[in-house]
Amino acid sequence: MTIRKYKSKDLQQMILLWNEVVEDGIAFPQEEILTEETGTVFFAEQSYCGVAVNDSKDVVGLYILHPNNVGRCGHICNASYAVSSKCRGQHIGEKLVLDCIVRAKEIGFTILQFNAVVESNIHARHLYERIGFTQLGVIPNGFRMKDGHFETICPYFLQL
Repeated sequence: MTIRKYKSKDLQQMILLWNEVVEDGIAFPQEEILTEETGTVFFAEQSYCGVAVNDSKDVVGLYILHPNNVGRCGHICNASYAVSSKCRGQHIGEKLVLDCIVRAKEIGFTILQFNAVVESNIHARHLYERIGFTQLGVIPNGFRMKDGHFETICPYFLQL
C-alpha cells in the first residue's frame, strides 16, 4: 500500500469513500453527500489530501488536512480520515494519520487538532492516544448521530 497526494483520477473513488463515512452518520459531522462536482471542489480546497492506494490502485483510505482556524490561530490544523469499510483493521488509518502529521509539518502547521472525535469511536481514540495526541476534555451531547441521539465528543491535539 502507498500513501500519496491525491490525483484527479482518484476523485471518483475518494467521493465514494467519503460518502460512505458520511452516510454511516457516526463519525463525520457532514450530512450532505458529495457529488462529482462538489467533491472535486471540496478536495481541491484542502491544504492537502492524502490517499491510501492498494496494489490494485484502488483508493482504500484518505485524509483531508486544512487550517482549523484563521489569523492568530492559523498555525493549528485539522484533519479527517476515512478508511473503506472493506479494509478496516489493516492499520490504514494509522498510516494515514502518520503521513498527515508529516505533511502538516511540511506545510508549516504547528498543532494538529481534532474538534469532534465521537466518544464511542474507540478505535480512533486509541490510535490517537497511542500516537501521542492529548485529549482536551469532553463536550457532552456534541455530536448528533444518524439515528438522532447525541453522543459526547472528545477534542484532541498534538504539538507538531
